[in-house]
Parts: sequence; structure tokens; C-alpha cells
Amino acid sequence: MADFAAARLNMVESQVRTQDVTDVRLHDAMRDLPRERFAPEGKAYLAYADVEVEYAPGRWLLKPRDVAKLLQEVRPMPGERALAIAAPYAAAVLEALDLQVTRLDEDLRQVPAGEFDVIICEGAVARAPEAWVKALAMDGRLAVIERDGPVGQACLYLRAEDGVGRRVLFDATPPVLAGFEARHGFAF
Repeated sequence: MADFAAARLNMVESQVRTQDVTDVRLHDAMRDLPRERFAPEGKAYLAYADVEVEYAPGRWLLKPRDVAKLLQEVRPMPGERALAIAAPYAAAVLEALDLQVTRLDEDLRQVPAGEFDVIICEGAVARAPEAWVKALAMDGRLAVIERDGPVGQACLYLRAEDGVGRRVLFDATPPVLAGFEARHGFAF
């Protein structure tokens, strides 16, 4: 029988804290939340490894390091409204931090109505869809990994009074979500 409590502690200490994730609330939530329950049957042992874990066809849990860094960058605060796109683990962490979370697991392009303070996606996309960006409330933050090649970049979008800004955070290599691949065309 695997000692998942020890694995969670090791994950936080060796994969999260060592990557400049300093938000103690995140450490506590990730240490308490049984990540193995999001892994498919027979693959619970992968939940705490430094790998993406496919939990459904074409859907992955991000590496603990990547999801922790994205969550820290969106600066989640209790009571805020969050949208978790193909992100069951991130959604659970946000709920543990007392955010009101809407989960989007089916048609990922059909964002529910409303303005969200936090939007996070566990999986890469070629570029953040405009519908996701438009769903941000004033001062809302969207964390997503954009990947159009062998290496992707985690990006943070922030809505302000004068528009939406985008900042690159770190490199990452998660698989691209089905239907969100780059569309390359022929050019002269």
C-alpha cells in the first residue's frame, strides 16, 4: 500500500517549494489534498511524480511544479470566482483556498457566462482562446500554458482598465489539449 501522505509531503517539499512557490496556503492545500484521487484507476502511483498524468483521453494533470507555479501567479483570494478549465486538481486546490469554482470539463470553448477573477487551465493550448480572455473580470487573472512547438510558455493574462496584458512566466512542456493545437498554414 502506497503511503500517499508521505508522497504529498515529498511533492510539496521537492517539486513545489524548490521552484520558488512561496505561498504557504498553496503548500498547505497541496499537502492536504489527495492528488491520487484525480489519477485514473491503477495509476495513482503517478499522482506525485514529476510527470503529467493523463486522467481522461486527451486530458492531463499538470506536473505538480507547473500547477503550483500557475496557481501562485493568479494570486487566488478567498471569495473570488474561479473558472477551472480541464483542471480538476487545480479546481480542488482553489476550492480548498475558499474560492467559488466553476469547473469546465466538456466543451472547453464554451465558457460559462460571468466574469471570473481567476481562470486556470491544466493542459497546453496553442494560444489562449479569446473567449477565455473575455471571461476575465476587472483585475482578473488567466494562467495558461501556450505551446506551439516542443516547448511551451506559461503565460499570465491580466485584465486592467486599459485592456488585457500578457506576461510570460516560465517554460513548460505539457501535452496540448485536443482541439487546441496550433494551425499552421502554408506561407511563401
